[in-house]
Amino acid sequence: MATTSLVKLNAASSNWIGQHSFTQRTGSSSSSSVAFPTRRVSLPVVRASSYVDELVQTAKTIASPGRGILAIDESNATCGKRLASIGLDNTEANRQAYRQLLLTTPGLGEYISGSILFEETLYQSTTNGKKFVDCLREQNIVPGIKVDKGLSPLPGSNNESWCQGLDGLASRSAEYYQQGARFAKWRTVVSIPCGPSALAVKEAAWGLARYAAVSQDNGLVPIVEPEILLDGDHPIERTLEVAERVWAEVFFYLAQNNVVFEGILLKPSMVTPGAEHKEKASPESIAKHTLQMLRRRVPPAVPGIMFLSGGQSEVEATLNLNAMNQSPNPWHVSFSYARALQNSVLKTWQGHPENAEAAQKALLVRAKANSLAQLGRYSAEGEDEEAKKAAAPAPGEGKGKGVWAVMVVVAIVGAGKGYGGGDGGSNSGGYGGKKGKGK
Repeated sequence: MATTSLVKLNAASSNWIGQHSFTQRTGSSSSSSVAFPTRRVSLPVVRASSYVDELVQTAKTIASPGRGILAIDESNATCGKRLASIGLDNTEANRQAYRQLLLTTPGLGEYISGSILFEETLYQSTTNGKKFVDCLREQNIVPGIKVDKGLSPLPGSNNESWCQGLDGLASRSAEYYQQGARFAKWRTVVSIPCGPSALAVKEAAWGLARYAAVSQDNGLVPIVEPEILLDGDHPIERTLEVAERVWAEVFFYLAQNNVVFEGILLKPSMVTPGAEHKEKASPESIAKHTLQMLRRRVPPAVPGIMFLSGGQSEVEATLNLNAMNQSPNPWHVSFSYARALQNSVLKTWQGHPENAEAAQKALLVRAKANSLAQLGRYSAEGEDEEAKKAAAPAPGEGKGKGVWAVMVVVAIVGAGKGYGGGDGGSNSGGYGGKKGKGK
C-alpha cells in the first residue's frame, strides 16, 4: 500500500492539506532600505502510516448500517467474576467455553460488525481447533483487541486515575495485527465527583492520543474511549459541561499527534445525569444533550460513534441509542456494548451445555434490538421487565450492588435460521462449564 504524505497546518484543526512551502525573510527586523534575501521554509512532512487506506476501510466496515460492536474484552479477573455469578470456576477452559458460545453464534454478523477481545481470546481457538478470529471473519465481523493495561492512581490529582500501557505498545500492536486484529481499544476514565482536575483530563487526552497514533502506525483502528463515569448526583447539564471539556482536549491532542480522523472510532459515554441524581432523564433528553456535545466537538470526518452502555439496563441502553437515531447524524451512531449485550446470555447459559442454543438466541435478541436502534426503528414493546432493570456490576466490580439483570428470552430471532453449536461443535462438545464448589 502506498504511503501517503500529509501535513497538518494547525494542530488544533482536523483539516489535512498537501505539502506546502512558505516564504520567510531573514536578517534584522529593524526598518531599513536594504533588501533582505528570502529563503523558502518548508513545513515538516507528516508521513501517515502506510496503513491509511486500510484503516479507513476498516473503520467504515465497523461503522456499517445496522451493526455495532460486541465487547468481550473483560480481563481474566473480571471475566472470573462474571462466571462466579453463575457458579463457575474462573478457569481458561470456562472462559473459552463462554466466549466460544458468543463468537460462534450463527447469524451474529447480521447485527455485529466488530468484537473487542481480550489478549487471551485473540490467541484462542474453539474446542474443534478453529481460531476465534477466523470464526469472526467468516461472519464479516472485524476482530479487535484491548491494548491498555488498566488504571492506576494519578499522583498529584484529586484521587483520580490514569491509564497504563504505552510501554511496549508498538511491538504488541504489531503482534496483534499479525494475529488478525484490525482495531484496538484503550479505556481511560474521568470522574465528575473528583473534579475532574485539569491534570486528569490532560493525562487522559494525551494518553489516548499517543495510543491512537501508535495503533494507526501498526495497522489498528484505534477506538478512543474517555469514559465519563456515571458516579455522582450531578444533573445532566454538568455531565454535558465535563464531556465537552474532555472531548475538546482529546481532539486537540489527537490533532497534535497527527492521528488520521477518518481512521478512528469513538466510544463515548452517553450524556446522562449522575447515577445518584434525583431526577431520571428521558431517552429524548439524553439524546438531545449527547448529540449537542458530539456536534460541538466531533469532526464529521470521524466515521463512527460507538457508545458504551456504562451500567445502563439492556433496554435503557437500546432506547437511548434509538432516540439518537431519529434524524440523520454526521457520523454512524451505534453501540459497543458489553453487559448490555451479555447479561441475558450469561444468565440463560448458566454453564450448562443444554442451554447453549437458548443463550445464543438471547444474544441475537439483544443484538437485533440494538441493530434496530442504530437504524432508529426500535420499540421496547414486548421487552421483559427484568431487561429494564439497571445492570449492576458483577460481584466485587465497581460500587453497584446486586446481580446482573436477566431477561429470559423466549422469542426466536431470525426465523428459518439454524442455531446449532456452530463452528465450536455440538452443544455438548464445547459450551459446558465446570461448576465451582460453591461458597
